[in-house]
Amino acid sequence: MGRLAGFRYREVARRLRAFGFRFDRSGAGSHEVWRHAQTGRKVTIPHHASDMAEGTLRAILREAGIAVNDFLRA
Repeated sequence: MGRLAGFRYREVARRLRAFGFRFDRSGAGSHEVWRHAQTGRKVTIPHHASDMAEGTLRAILREAGIAVNDFLRA
């Protein structure tokens, strides 16, 4: 397992809020679009009950412009 394995939706959402992201709207299926108020960056995150795949979380962080180490410290 990698460093980003085992994160659930609630934990990812909590950490994204710490970086200034807020829920913007529902996306396709069980996904949500979150937007950063100052930068305007937007990310789509899956709202599932199971753990988020590590590759999915890495892609979310890349879209958000958040370094992995910063995310883990939040």
